[in-house]
Amino acid sequence: MWCNRYAVGYNVAMNKEIIIIGGGASGLMLASLLPKQSALVIEANGKTGAKIAVSGGGKCNITNAKMDSSFYRGESSFIQKSLKAFDQNALLAWIKARGVSPVLKKENQYFCPNSAKELLQILEQESKKQTFLLGEKVISVDKRGLYFSVKTDKRVLTSRAVAVASGGVSYPILGATSVGYEIAAFFGHTVVKTAPALVGLTVQKEQFFFKELSGASVDVQIKAAGRLCQGSLLFTHKGISGPAVLDASLYWDKGNIAIDFLPAFSWDHVRSSKKQLTSILPLPKRVAKAFLIQLGIEDKIGSKISAEELKRLKTLNCYSFAPAGTFGYSKAEVTKGGVCTNEVEADTMMSLKSEGLYFVGEVLDVTGRLGGYNFQWAFSSAFVCAASLKHRKKIENNFQIELN
Repeated sequence: MWCNRYAVGYNVAMNKEIIIIGGGASGLMLASLLPKQSALVIEANGKTGAKIAVSGGGKCNITNAKMDSSFYRGESSFIQKSLKAFDQNALLAWIKARGVSPVLKKENQYFCPNSAKELLQILEQESKKQTFLLGEKVISVDKRGLYFSVKTDKRVLTSRAVAVASGGVSYPILGATSVGYEIAAFFGHTVVKTAPALVGLTVQKEQFFFKELSGASVDVQIKAAGRLCQGSLLFTHKGISGPAVLDASLYWDKGNIAIDFLPAFSWDHVRSSKKQLTSILPLPKRVAKAFLIQLGIEDKIGSKISAEELKRLKTLNCYSFAPAGTFGYSKAEVTKGGVCTNEVEADTMMSLKSEGLYFVGEVLDVTGRLGGYNFQWAFSSAFVCAASLKHRKKIENNFQIELN
């Protein structure tokens, strides 16, 4: 259904300075920051911000008090420029100025006070000054001369600039597609291999006993590709999940990970203890019992275990195995990989392959850990893009004045 900010017609974008492909976090922020009626936003879903509405279980982890490029997978210097231009403090101030005060939880994470709808309402309110096409899918983008031609499933649109804010391919049920990567490839960009990220890991036959522990949770430290991730691990019927595992999935591509199931445990007095091993080990009893079975150790009092058995027990500090894979895009919070940032200008988000073509948010090869980092990237990259577009328009206007 069309509302007053929704456009109709064959060539509605001829008088728009930019077409924004995607009405998610980065697309809405970009539309919010640009001058009134300068942008046309095309969103495949019937409404904007579908992923925002469900993020964080509907609570939406907006950003994090600890913010720098070390919390991201991607080119550090590229990421840091955007974070410096519009950091977590600037984002929080922008949100507070619009009547919502994010709350600090879990030490460093900022959430919407009540629900994700609060953030979404701000973005929708701020971006309503632009024109929106909803329920319309972008098929392709081409360029002839100075103008881009954007073909949708309903019409052809033209504009001097295009911003690809289409996100990744995670959560296909919410309408995610690969169109952003296809556009990038068409214009000669390298697309770094994509994969599900912030997602659970499946296990191979040797770890099938994990599935029998479904529902149990333990605090762990996980080493994956040289990065340390800590927090809770949740055993599931498919493998392992939980915050520590989701973070580890960002860095794991293949090969082994190493899990410390007892990160704060001291072994000093185990062999002098009169307690059963399942009581000594700070793990849920069924988890402790399962590991003892796997290690071939009887559940007996600590004073009766041998030095060799203690050595085997200590492998729980570095339990190494190769996951079979991930739970897939349908369960992944984000997509890692994407448009190579070496081919995008960090100060503007503009393509180095085609003038006037921009990339913002998750479509780029930048992926953050859990904790609000991906929303921060969406907003920071959109801010940099908006600043560039406004500066570019100012230069064009001055050039026109000089010509006249």
